[in-house]
Amino acid sequence: MLARVPFGASCRIILHGYRILHTKTQTAFPILPPITACMHFQRHQLSNPQLIDIYKKLLWPRAIEEKMLVLLRQGKISKWFSGIGQEAISVGATWALHPHDWLMPLHRNLGVFTGRGMPLHQLFRQWQGQANGYTKGRERSFHFGSSKHHICGMISHLGPQLTIANGVALAHKLRQQRQVAVAFTGDGGTSQGDFHEALNVAAVWDLPVIFIIENNGYGLSTPTSQQYRCSRLSQRAVGYGMEGVTIDGNNVLEVIDTINGVRAYCIEHQKPYLIECNTFRMRGHEEASGTKYVPQQLFDLWKQKDPVEQYERFLLETGVIQPLALELIKAEMAETIVQELQLAQQETGTLGEIVDEYADVFYTGHATALPLADPVATQTLRLSDAVKQGLDSAMELYPNLVLMGQDIADYGGAFKVTEGLMEKYGSQRVRNTPLCESAILGAAVGLALEGMRSMVEMQFADFVSVGFNQIVNNLAKMHYRWGQPMPVVVRMPTGAGVGAGPFHSQSTEAWFAHVPGLKVVYPSNPYDAKGLLLAAFADGNPVLYFEHKALYRSLEGPVPQQAYTVPIGKANLVQTGHDLAIITYGAGVHWALEYCKNNPGLSVTILDLRSLQPLDYEAIAAVVKQTGRVLVLHEDNLTGGIGAEVAAWIGEHCFRWLDAPVMRCASLDTPVPFNTVLEQRYLAKSRMAATVAQLMSF
Repeated sequence: MLARVPFGASCRIILHGYRILHTKTQTAFPILPPITACMHFQRHQLSNPQLIDIYKKLLWPRAIEEKMLVLLRQGKISKWFSGIGQEAISVGATWALHPHDWLMPLHRNLGVFTGRGMPLHQLFRQWQGQANGYTKGRERSFHFGSSKHHICGMISHLGPQLTIANGVALAHKLRQQRQVAVAFTGDGGTSQGDFHEALNVAAVWDLPVIFIIENNGYGLSTPTSQQYRCSRLSQRAVGYGMEGVTIDGNNVLEVIDTINGVRAYCIEHQKPYLIECNTFRMRGHEEASGTKYVPQQLFDLWKQKDPVEQYERFLLETGVIQPLALELIKAEMAETIVQELQLAQQETGTLGEIVDEYADVFYTGHATALPLADPVATQTLRLSDAVKQGLDSAMELYPNLVLMGQDIADYGGAFKVTEGLMEKYGSQRVRNTPLCESAILGAAVGLALEGMRSMVEMQFADFVSVGFNQIVNNLAKMHYRWGQPMPVVVRMPTGAGVGAGPFHSQSTEAWFAHVPGLKVVYPSNPYDAKGLLLAAFADGNPVLYFEHKALYRSLEGPVPQQAYTVPIGKANLVQTGHDLAIITYGAGVHWALEYCKNNPGLSVTILDLRSLQPLDYEAIAAVVKQTGRVLVLHEDNLTGGIGAEVAAWIGEHCFRWLDAPVMRCASLDTPVPFNTVLEQRYLAKSRMAATVAQLMSF
């Protein structure tokens, strides 16, 4: 059954017909039916000047690419992903959209960047890795974005682009803006989990998103016959409760007419739409890969459907443009390309020093200032209640803040931390999500593009592994790559001690403290829980906020009633002593306090790190100087934990003040066992006394 098409007649279904075999591998390749010498163009209400403007925008990326291939052969650029033969899709889509509709392009969408009017000399600088390109020499080709042009730069993992579009569209929906978000993917990308998660979330949340599949027959060298079994990729739309259509991706007017109609449909009905554009890649995946795996018959067939040549023929045959005018356009473009390249080479700029590289990892813009906490106006709260109060305060402080997570709305979350917030702030701002962590983290990226804040709750910190890519490659690197702030808080209920077994008890904080661009905080008490959470929301960077499940209701403490912040990157000196220092965080703070209570003969300093990225090295150095003996204690397993980094830093920078080796006390290098007896043996707490005794023996 064909999808219903709510727009012009030129949006016709293109069916794959017969197959041909590769002469060497005997692999079958689906192709279009026999191709006529001329495509069928329908101009509809487009004027002659508009048709000519479309031609210029279609020819422009082709002319630029031909120059880029020359530069590649000359060694002036290192790599190039060609979109020759596919220009009609990105050019047509961009031409049809509103300038403020966000686009999430991929490798072969040069027409998106040129269609949004990005200066060519600046693009040349980007492609040549110059310091004054869009990413200061930090990224290549199309791995960059521009908020000014409403373009979000891709990452090499491809699929995450689709989920970002959901976040942008959600922002539009919440603001009641009549706009769409558009994400591109290839036929290969539809095999990724992010594709399916993105379509599902867009459908469930009724988001105005247009998903465009550029089906060019290959994922690098893997043909579509080895990628999927449906006859058309647009058929996948029905499985997610959305409309879909397959069109001729080489017919620029068909692309424009389709996007026009689909955009109107998405805005009017607040629904997503899937468009499959059949096309062909006339060069290799990238130039070094070649095209030996492609049968020559396919090149011969698709050459007849060249989007630039066929549209040019249409303009000439219908008298829209005369041959001389057409040649003048080409000559002017060639001259402009030479001039823009010369301009790019005149201003090479200077690559940043190390200090500049560090400076751009984190966004340092203005954060919301909160009053100092009133020590008198306090209340006694459990840690879980302090987190809830912090969320409540943040929702009042930031009207553009959206909370997202599994079961966080009516149910109040697995640990009831968000209970009551949906009733207070509504289901639009406190949103239940499908079971798809990657897609929701991607939506948080999209919300940030639109200047909104978000919180994503992992039901358990263990589950973040299925959203790992979005955090470490999208959220963490966005500001360093092209200066885009990412005000996103990821809440992570973590830790063992509750008999929950290996998939609900892991300590995952060290995974993320290793990644530049992420901030990682871990409160040990209710006061810090609220203050660090509000500091995380005030920050313009992605913050991973760990909260220990076993401390949720077993711990109480004084918490100011009003909103306040605890600075990220500042440790807390819990108590002072002169015999040794215990540097720890989270549950480790309470283990250390219990040890001191049971061993009053030792004078112990306890330093609660609170912030694991960035670390408070000044506070660490101070306790080393004070005691000369240091134990680094944490619940995470030993190898590769935060303790390894702290111990190494002390060894490098504080060696002259040490009276003994820095020692670590951590949990076993095993998964977290379910049996509570085994779990207690696993935890660092069971070896703490022995480790302290060993340290004091030096």
